Amino acid sequence: MAQAGKGRLNYRCPSCFMRDLDIDMFYDKEKNEYYCMRCQYVGTEEDVLEKNEMVRFRYKDMYKRFTKFDFE
Repeated sequence: MAQAGKGRLNYRCPSCFMRDLDIDMFYDKEKNEYYCMRCQYVGTEEDVLEKNEMVRFRYKDMYKRFTKFDFE
C-alpha cells in the first residue's frame, strides 16, 4: 500500500489484524491518533503498538518446524 497521507510509520489496525486482515491505519495530526477506515478503530500510537504486540502471540511459532509429535 502507498504511504501517502499516513503517519510516520505504517501501523496495522489491531482489530483487523486479529481477523487476519492486513489493513494500514491513517494518522490524524489534529487529534494525534491513528484510525482505521475499515472498522472505525481509533487509538493513540502507544495503544496501537500495545494491541499489536498482543496479536503477535498467534504467529510466534510461524517459522518453527515441528518434526516430532508426542500425543501419547
